[in-house]
Amino acid sequence: MKQKTQKFAVHTLFFLYIFVLLRLTVLRSGAFSHRLFSGRFNLTPGVAYMQLLSWGSYFHAFYLFFGNIVWFMPLGMYLRWLRLRFFACLLWGAACSLLIETFQFILGSGITETDDLLLNTCGAIIGALFFNLLQHIKRS
Repeated sequence: MKQKTQKFAVHTLFFLYIFVLLRLTVLRSGAFSHRLFSGRFNLTPGVAYMQLLSWGSYFHAFYLFFGNIVWFMPLGMYLRWLRLRFFACLLWGAACSLLIETFQFILGSGITETDDLLLNTCGAIIGALFFNLLQHIKRS
């Protein structure tokens, strides 16, 4: 019974995480008030961060950079908890990020950026590695 309760709790937390992630990234206030396919692209890595830094917006650049990583770590941890291999975690992280970036463009609720795709994927990988570390510590 304990294992069933644990599984239910993990799945529930994951779905709550997905809801919050989508709310932050795609379903922002005003997400459906734009014309469809009205999003913007930024396909040159690093440009947005350099621009923010040149404006003196250090906290905003820091938050965007590390936020993109941290917000995808739970995905990598969950995928490893499901016993997916490392490469599958990488692919799922990239696919989920690409899906979010695509919906941001379609709904006009954000800027579709290659930085986000790269950093989100790194976040999923780091989450998977962190889960492995926790499992190793637990076994020791």
